[in-house]
Amino acid sequence: MENILTCGQCIFDSLMLLIIANGMPILSRDIFGAHGSWPVDFGCTFFDKKPLFGYSKTWRGIIMSVLATSLIAPLFALNYLNGALLGLLVMSGDLIASFTKRRLGYIESSRFRVLDTLPESLLPLILLRETLALGFIEIIATVVLFFTFEILLSPILFRLHIRKRPY
Repeated sequence: MENILTCGQCIFDSLMLLIIANGMPILSRDIFGAHGSWPVDFGCTFFDKKPLFGYSKTWRGIIMSVLATSLIAPLFALNYLNGALLGLLVMSGDLIASFTKRRLGYIESSRFRVLDTLPESLLPLILLRETLALGFIEIIATVVLFFTFEILLSPILFRLHIRKRPY
């Protein structure tokens, strides 16, 4: 019985950290407006003449995500460094998704639900699985919950004028 509770706690903690890391770029945009919103790719294009990541992926978003997850991590039994690493890995997964979407011809902020959530949740969970005390089943459960949470929460955040699109 203790393993089930521990497993559930690990999933919950990991899910909360993913949500915080993923949400901070959006919240920081609302808090700071255009201040510090320098694109990660500095407006550069790839060989295909499409943006590397796009203007919506900013240094401010990455910094705020890493900072927030590092500061909140001790509430979820992680140290500051592992919290920062989790935030960095979530943002790395997000950049991988953006890069891939640009190569596939999707414009910035376009909807590609699986690609929008899979890299940013799976990458940190796999690379930090021992730190987060997650096994294969817990990783899959956390990714599915994160995906579901994004589907359910996005329209609400749109109606509250926190997100620019309902997805």
